[in-house]
Amino acid sequence: MNLISLGTHYLAEFYDCDKAIISSKVLIKEAMLEAARVAKSNIVTDVFHEFNPYGVSGVVVIAESHIAIHSWPEYCCASIDIFTCSENMEPSAALAYLEKAFKAKKVEVRIVKRGQVPN
Repeated sequence: MNLISLGTHYLAEFYDCDKAIISSKVLIKEAMLEAARVAKSNIVTDVFHEFNPYGVSGVVVIAESHIAIHSWPEYCCASIDIFTCSENMEPSAALAYLEKAFKAKKVEVRIVKRGQVPN
């Protein structure tokens, strides 16, 4: 049986990031919105939350699905998910942008095909 994927999920771990940048809700939000634009996605809405004493979680809802983040400034680490059901979106461009924006020294990415259904 032939299967198709309804979407692709990029799971990225960013290590040795700039602590000040990934501590800031404002800077993370700006970077995530720009990453969505760089990826050629269509932004629907966004929500970001700053935790006490530190850490930021947020999601950019896009017509193609979502781009999400959680940061751990105390470990200089951030986890980013990009889920897309579009073949026109460029998740790799978003990840490359965020790598530079957060000044990550190491990035690991896993790609998971989602929604395997019969063709």
